[in-house]
Amino acid sequence: MAPIHSQNQNVVILPTEEDVAVDLAPYVSQLSQKAIFEKGSFFVALSGGTLTHTLRKLTESPSRWFIFWVDERVLPLDNPDSNYFRAWKDFLSKVPIPKQNIHPICNSSSSEAVAADYKFQLMNRVEQKVLPLSPTGFPQFDLMLLGIGADGHVASLFPNRTQRYNRYDCVTYINDSPKPPPMRITFTFPVINSAKHIAMVVTDKEKAGAVAITLENLQVRPTLPCSEVKPQVSLTWFLNKDAASKLSPQYNK
Repeated sequence: MAPIHSQNQNVVILPTEEDVAVDLAPYVSQLSQKAIFEKGSFFVALSGGTLTHTLRKLTESPSRWFIFWVDERVLPLDNPDSNYFRAWKDFLSKVPIPKQNIHPICNSSSSEAVAADYKFQLMNRVEQKVLPLSPTGFPQFDLMLLGIGADGHVASLFPNRTQRYNRYDCVTYINDSPKPPPMRITFTFPVINSAKHIAMVVTDKEKAGAVAITLENLQVRPTLPCSEVKPQVSLTWFLNKDAASKLSPQYNK
């Protein structure tokens, strides 16, 4: 299906998750090539869940990538539920990105300490002048790859948790996530929305309601966190038919 365009938002609906994976790979590669041509590096931030599996078609990448995690579960890196572990298994182990350019969380049982260390890693790249700041003064990624939850959460910013309203920190932490595990760290909306480009990748039927509420601009209280995603240049939704099943006919032609 051809993309639907609205201002700086694009919606791409494809039949299956496999088709989404196939389309996502050249989208990421093209942004990577453009960023590296313009400034010599490509900063990308990943979320967790099923997203990393959908990146499995991305089997080639330059050495000038820098990988961060939009959010991470405070778990050992070898824990199968760690977003880092999943990303490594699904695609990072298959692409030639230097390990020093991949930024996992530190090993600590304190979510506050993990968040502080991750902020240090992030701002260190800013101080090295390889990661720029956006006009709003927050680190600016070339691309963020995000998913959403059935409740509309994005990253680890949940509808009924205060972290979604944090407008001051780059990285914050949560100890009572409504979705296990309870301890997580996450980028805040000022960092997320400072990104040049964001891809929202959704391939689960259980998330179709949140997709429809967001794309159809339906009014709910509290508003869904995923409706607050507004990058600087473009927002592209990659959906399969399951995730798009509750959208109006204009989307499902």
